[in-house]
Amino acid sequence: MPASKKFDVFGVGNAMVDILAHVDDAFIAELNLNRGSMTLMGSDQQAAVLQLLERHPLALASGGSAANTMVAIAQSGGTGIYSGKVSHDTHGEFYRRDLKAVGVEFEVALASESALPTGTCVVLTTPDAERTMCTHLGVSTSLAPTDIDGDAIAHSKLVYVEGYLWDAETPRKSCLEAFRLAKKHGVPAAFTFSDPFLIDRFAKDFADLVGEYCDIVFCNAVEAQQFCESDDLESCVQKIGQLVDLAFVTHSEHGCYVYRDGSMAHVGGFPVKPIDTVGAGDAFAGGVLYGLTHGFDPEKAARWGNYFASRVVETNGPRLETSMREHVSAIIG
Repeated sequence: MPASKKFDVFGVGNAMVDILAHVDDAFIAELNLNRGSMTLMGSDQQAAVLQLLERHPLALASGGSAANTMVAIAQSGGTGIYSGKVSHDTHGEFYRRDLKAVGVEFEVALASESALPTGTCVVLTTPDAERTMCTHLGVSTSLAPTDIDGDAIAHSKLVYVEGYLWDAETPRKSCLEAFRLAKKHGVPAAFTFSDPFLIDRFAKDFADLVGEYCDIVFCNAVEAQQFCESDDLESCVQKIGQLVDLAFVTHSEHGCYVYRDGSMAHVGGFPVKPIDTVGAGDAFAGGVLYGLTHGFDPEKAARWGNYFASRVVETNGPRLETSMREHVSAIIG
């Protein structure tokens, strides 16, 4: 990838303020939530969840899947610019300042005060470190093709888009616009499947999208198996890898698989005592994208992604609080 570009990665996703809480298993059961996955909610439903959490300590972070990945790129020592929609409200201003404070450019215009509120995601983490998400998309569903900056894409080494955008019509068009502009400017494009519930609804769409526009794909083992309708993970990795130049399939504590040029490699994980799995896959993608845009081969990039993800699951929330750039040489060599 050319070294002269202004940005390493141009990211596109749903801009969400994460509201983080630790709960017990009974809390998830009481709400009848799909454990370990994401549930879309109206504002009233989410407000009811928050009311039940009034005695729990809560924390805020600027999030959304692709935004967490962009933060990991910045904390690795890379540069990035992010497109997502927030409103001119308290959460929106928090989001803009928080993202820029960690070194990610965020230039999309704030929606007017009369628009929907900034999207929020209540992230419920149980004692086994599994996370269950209750999401109100809010104004993020108004991310429009006109919000995608073609000039910034032209000055980026790589474009990265999250699968969550595919769930609403206008962001879906923005997803396609980002890929079209990437192709126009000769910029490689990466896509993440994001969540098993999206595979249930859009497996064929994703196959067509990846086949037409994408050079790189990210997913986890569950998503890969659902996408390929098979329990044989290695055959699923191979099938997905044949759609693109480069595929990364994570397998929790077992590390990940890398498929390129007709061959598959396994890259081992790092031993951890997990506290919170929120953002682990996003951190992995950020580590990999940093590596690829800084000259690492895919296996070394995956090793850095595995390490970054291992550090994230040992902390509360979807991202780390400090830079990781000083660890790169020790991990990669």
